[in-house]
Amino acid sequence: MPFSFKQFHIDDRRCGMPVSTDGVLLGAWAPLSGSKKILDIGAGSGLLSLMAAQRSMANITAIELDESAALDCQNNFNLSPWADRLTLLTSSIQQYCAIATSHNYDHIICNPPYFDNGPKSNSALRATARHTDSLSFDQLLAAISWLLSPTGQASLILPITAAEQLLQQLQQHQLCCQHAVLVSSVEGKAPNRQLLLISHSHSNFADLTGAHSQSNLVIRKTDGHYSDDFIQLSKSFYLKL
Repeated sequence: MPFSFKQFHIDDRRCGMPVSTDGVLLGAWAPLSGSKKILDIGAGSGLLSLMAAQRSMANITAIELDESAALDCQNNFNLSPWADRLTLLTSSIQQYCAIATSHNYDHIICNPPYFDNGPKSNSALRATARHTDSLSFDQLLAAISWLLSPTGQASLILPITAAEQLLQQLQQHQLCCQHAVLVSSVEGKAPNRQLLLISHSHSNFADLTGAHSQSNLVIRKTDGHYSDDFIQLSKSFYLKL
């Protein structure tokens, strides 16, 4: 369903995953300060790339495997104010890594697939976007390790259980978690998402003990309204905030 933000418009009718709160949250939270080159893995409609373009002066490369989603993504890029800084490649990240220069990106953003079992959606596009068949955590982390600059950072969002599974695989790719945000959908409910900030283990950001800091974020208060913290993060994007 088409969705309008304050400075750009998203048409995602051919995408497996529509615009979601998860995507907006990740795009608003990722620390992009000083980034000159940003990579969006699994771009879908281009939401994260467009949010990054609004928030930075970086040149942004978006990778999208699905040709139908890529058509929407390119159209959304073309109609945005930042078309000259946005480049779309229709490819898997595995194929891209085979030809790309290593350690080339200051920041990598990704809202990755996370189901590795269970029933799949009847929609082939939605199944590809949600299941790890086309991009396992091991493959994703290998790509991040290869493409991220020595002092770069990667931002991801995942359900709690999937995030814990990914965190367990960081060390084998010489990566570490700097910070995690535990996200609760409603005030008083247990967190159901994690925002993760990842870097190389040898970077200046790395904690040699392997520990990482944590914070909490609530999306909605008990009365159904957005929390002050979520409004502060997303007010530059949502029309009604």
